[in-house]
Formats: sequence, C-alpha cells, structure tokens
Amino acid sequence: MRTFLQRFALMVSGIMSGFDRVVFKGRLPQLYSPDGMNCYAVANRLRYLDFKSHAKEVTRQVLAASLVESAKAANRFQYLGSSQASKEQAARAILERCPITDGLVAVLQCVEPCWTFDTKSIDGRLKIVGEMGKCSSLYHYFLHPQFGWMYIRLQTWFPFEVQIGLNGREWLAQRMDREGMDYQRSDNKFLWVEDWRQAQRWLDEQQETNWVKEFEALLKRIHPLYPGHLGRLPVQYNWTVHQSEWATDVAFNSRAELEGWYTRWTRYAFEQFDSVQVMRFLGRSGRLATGTTVDVHSDVQAVEESVRLKHWVNGNSLKMYDHGNVLRVETTINRPKEFRSYRAAVGDREGPKGWRVMRRGVADTHRRAEVSQASNDRYLESLAAVVATATVAEMTKPWTERVLDPGTGGKNGRKMRALNPLSAEDAMLLTAVSDPKWSVNGLRNRDLAAALYGDPPTDPLERKRQSAKVGRLLRLLRAHGILKKVPKTHRYQVCAKSRDGLLAILAARSANPEKLITLAA
Repeated sequence: MRTFLQRFALMVSGIMSGFDRVVFKGRLPQLYSPDGMNCYAVANRLRYLDFKSHAKEVTRQVLAASLVESAKAANRFQYLGSSQASKEQAARAILERCPITDGLVAVLQCVEPCWTFDTKSIDGRLKIVGEMGKCSSLYHYFLHPQFGWMYIRLQTWFPFEVQIGLNGREWLAQRMDREGMDYQRSDNKFLWVEDWRQAQRWLDEQQETNWVKEFEALLKRIHPLYPGHLGRLPVQYNWTVHQSEWATDVAFNSRAELEGWYTRWTRYAFEQFDSVQVMRFLGRSGRLATGTTVDVHSDVQAVEESVRLKHWVNGNSLKMYDHGNVLRVETTINRPKEFRSYRAAVGDREGPKGWRVMRRGVADTHRRAEVSQASNDRYLESLAAVVATATVAEMTKPWTERVLDPGTGGKNGRKMRALNPLSAEDAMLLTAVSDPKWSVNGLRNRDLAAALYGDPPTDPLERKRQSAKVGRLLRLLRAHGILKKVPKTHRYQVCAKSRDGLLAILAARSANPEKLITLAA
C-alpha cells in the first residue's frame, strides 16, 4: 500500500484500517456432540420420553427471564411473521418511533431455521438426536455505551446458540464521542476525522479486547437464566468469529478527486486481475495440490451512484467500492481454514509453534486482522500501477544500459550486460519474474528455472549448470534494480519501483500495431 499512498499523498486526507462488521457465535460445544444431549438428559435424570415437555418448560423459563416483558412494557417489542424480514430495519423503525441515546432499542421475535434437538426411535430405543428444525429466536438491539449499535440473537430452544453482531466503526464513533474528537460520518464510513492517527490508534485497541469477558457480560443481560437452565450440566459457551469484514478506507480531499480515478481503477481491476492474481491477493501462494480446485470469480455490481467490484476465493472475498470521498477496500473472511496462523497445536499451548490452519475461535482474531490487512494492502498496491505517468521509454531506459555488478564493488567493478525487453529471451525472463504468484512469498532459483526451462534435467551436472545460469540471471536483474533479495532467505521479489515498467513492457509486447496507433492518435 506504500506505493499507492506515495502517489496519492496530495489527494489523500487520511487512511483508516480495522474491523467493520463482525459476527460472533457462542455455542455450548458439549451439547453438539453425538451424545451431548443424551449426557445432558442423564446428568439431569431426565427420561427421554419427557424431553420434549422438559425442553418446552426450559424455553418458557428462558423467555420469562429475558427482556421480552420489559420491552413490551416500553413499546419496544415486535413479533416478525417472517424470518426473511429485515431485523435491522424493524429495530431502526422502533428507534425512530421511541428515540433513546443509550440502552435497549428493541426486542424482536421470529421463528427461524436452526440446529436443534428432538427425540427419535433408533433401533427400537428412544434417543435425543440433532437435526435441522425451526424455533423461536430473540433479537436484542442495543445502543451500547462501548460498542454502539449492535444486536444479540438468542435461540430459545436447545442448544441455545447465541449470535452477536458488532461494527468496528460504530465502536470507534462511540470512543471519539467520549473523547470529544470531531468527525464527519456517512453510514459506516468516516469522511473526515480531526486526528486520523489517533483514531487509528483507538481502532487498533479493539484488537486487545477480552472477547470472552465482554460477551459473558452481554449474556447476563439478555440470558440471565444461563447457566442455571442447564441444571447439572452447566457447560460454558465457546465463542467463535462467524464472519469478519476488515476494511481499509482511504479518504480523499474531495469526491471529485476520487471520482476521477475510481472508474479507471474498477476497469483496470476487472480487466487485469485474473484468477491467479486474485488468489495471491487473498494469500494463496505456491502450486495447487493435484486434484484440488479453487472457486475464483469476480463481478461488478451497481451500488447507489457507483459500482462495486468483488472477487471471491473459496467463499472468502475482497471488494472495492467508493462512498462519498472514501475509497474502501474490504476483505471478508467466511472460511478461516483457507489461511494459516503461527501457533501451537490445540491442547498443547506450551508445545512447538508452527503454521497451522487458522481457527474460528476468538483466539485467532488478531491473525484474522493481519491476513485481512495484508490482502487489502496487496490490492491497493496493485491499483497504484494505473496512475504511472512516466513513459515506457523513461521507465525502461535504465535497463537498456550496462550496469555495475554491485557484488564486485567500486567504480571499477565488473559491468553487466544491458537488457533488451523486446527480445524473446529477455522478454521471457521479465515475464517469468513478473508473475503475480511470486508477490506473496517471492521466487527462488528453482522457481525461475522451472518457469524458463520446464522440468529440471535428470543429469545432476546439467542441473547444476542450469542452476548457475539462473543464478547469473537473478544477479543481472538485481543489478538493474528489478529484483531485490528477501532478507535471510533465498527468495527474491520484484522491486516496487520496477513493477510499473514490467507491466508496461508486457502490455506493449501484447498490443497490436493498430491499437498502438489508435492510442497514439
């Protein structure tokens, strides 16, 4: 993202990165196991034949202890006849009708599909089994003093799943209001902030939240019967991140300045960002395992007075859109298993750490933020190529001249040959190193050899000669400032200052004379 910000420094008034919408889920994991509810029945000395009547009584008690009656007394309760009805709109309507600045906004009740339990006869014996069904859910909307606008959904039948929806920008607005910082806001975007750096520090503090402590406090308000309603099996909730949106907002000085570039960015991104590059944005690197497939697709959709460009990779997404004078790039993670987290194995906290599958649990929230920010950074960095103002000749002229080998040192060091970007040999070399799949982890000697020559030779001596030849090519590209070595590794990455030149050369080689003449005219 550094190159993007450098090029637009005079147009950008501020930048902000952090969580936007985040959905957490709380589950009682022991009840979800195959025999979990049967263990519950045994612990509470409950006959399977009586389970349904018992569950109805527990549900009645949960509802009686909730905020339903107080919401009805304050004219803040509404029953929704359809699970498809917008709970957000219904809650906003109640807030408009009965305005408050803090506390309970509304309680909504509706019947929704859910995972639940019932009794069934299996091999002639009655058992409690899990199945998809329907039950009543309560949506509690609050104007929370810390989190701002938020909701908590409580399933009122076993296994009493809880869902909590927060917004990081709402949270930040509450903090800025308490601290007396001025800002201009539209929807969940900040168009202007008095002190962008301080606002970013407050947004970063959200990463230090003790989620379990906060959620247990919220649970006491809307579900005070917990854990007493579980009787002799008072299991604890396990909190996970069901979905997260991490947004990077770049605020321009005016709508006009952003608008002038946004159309070019969307067109460039839609035409140039192929499946491989989209995968790299979302952290996929290396070769795909044999037999694996990846679902990658992009689309453009009209949004208000602009357009939104969105890319998907196996259920996770990366999108770009504008709102007022703000350009937003946002990574949404629905399937964390597509990413890795450096941690110890589950159940062995003191054991050796390694790159393991990222978990849904709130313990990996910090890593979720890291990979999302890296995705946004790579996307913005790629957009920076659109605004290059130098000509192709200006960008590539240094490559067509001989240069000193930095390894020999001094003015009298050995000189290395010039590059000819339009020749077949050098064009193949530049094409290989500019492949976006190297943008995440970089490329090695063996990677470049495979890209240029295919499968390695079977003869060890010939393989050694090929490796030496590729080593000289890497040295040549480093001397021309096209590649840089990743510290403490044997990997190389394209230098930021050379990226535009590579794109321009490859585009020029692919263009036909008629198109070039048209552009020149």
